[in-house]
Amino acid sequence: MLQAACGSIAVIALNIPGLSGFPIHMTELFGIPIQALLGQLLLGLVNGSFYAVLSLGLAVIFGLLNIINFAHGALYMLGAFLAWMGLAYLGLNYWVMLVVTPLVVGAFGILLERTLIRHLYKLDHLYGLLLTFGITLLLEGLFRSMYGVSGQPYATPALLAGGVNLGFMYLPIYRGWVVVASLVVCFATWFVIEKTRLGALLRAGTENPKLVEAFGVNVPLVVTLTYGFGVGLAGFAGVLAAPVMQVSPLMGSNLIIVVFAVVVIGGMGSILGSIVTGLGLGIIEGLTKVFWPEASNTVVFIIMVIVLLLRPAGLFGKEK
Repeated sequence: MLQAACGSIAVIALNIPGLSGFPIHMTELFGIPIQALLGQLLLGLVNGSFYAVLSLGLAVIFGLLNIINFAHGALYMLGAFLAWMGLAYLGLNYWVMLVVTPLVVGAFGILLERTLIRHLYKLDHLYGLLLTFGITLLLEGLFRSMYGVSGQPYATPALLAGGVNLGFMYLPIYRGWVVVASLVVCFATWFVIEKTRLGALLRAGTENPKLVEAFGVNVPLVVTLTYGFGVGLAGFAGVLAAPVMQVSPLMGSNLIIVVFAVVVIGGMGSILGSIVTGLGLGIIEGLTKVFWPEASNTVVFIIMVIVLLLRPAGLFGKEK
């Protein structure tokens, strides 16, 4: 071991069996191998990608429709189960279900909005929260009775199997794909809503529907499609998650509380806030598992409390 001048960084040369002739130099930072640190950073980035996509859907629905959609986690679970069922029962591969599942979940969301949720727009937020919580319990109970709680495995698609040796760490190809796909979807959504005429129409239709209807725009249809798109993002995240974790009826409930915290920290209804905060908190959570593992499950909520004390509207939210 060669101690660096600062005393906190060390370099170790190792010969790993099967890789003779290719010594790997492991650098330690504060006594932690840099490979372990980068591995947790990657894991945090992957988790942050899920946080970003899910919180983006919540932000779209709340920011444009003013509905707190507690069923978002259950719809994320539904997306994962649809991907698994498509492969198990119909032989439809990952790539087909990556396209089909968001459309099916979005159509299911449109059905919910048409039949139940649209009656709550003028009522207190609590009514929407209770209704979507009931939908969550219904979906989770249905899949729990059909498949149990142990979870179903979903194989990584062959095209994305394996990994790449970057020299300083081993990067699983699928986890890299999750990060890239999530970033593309998140920033494409932000661009459409914030920078295009369609996004301006969506915002205007929810802020002043009577004025927009005077120009011949079907505002109820716009609202319905917006809700369908928001829950379609949850279905998309579910398909991405299927090869990474067990497809279980409880996978959504285990994640939704953290995602709500992400939305609150970023600012309720802030599109950019949900994306940046989701990615950032995933990374912070991953690094916390290295330096202070006991706090890794609570660090997001600690940050939420601090942000609410200093800036109640959230980091990217607007004060009313």
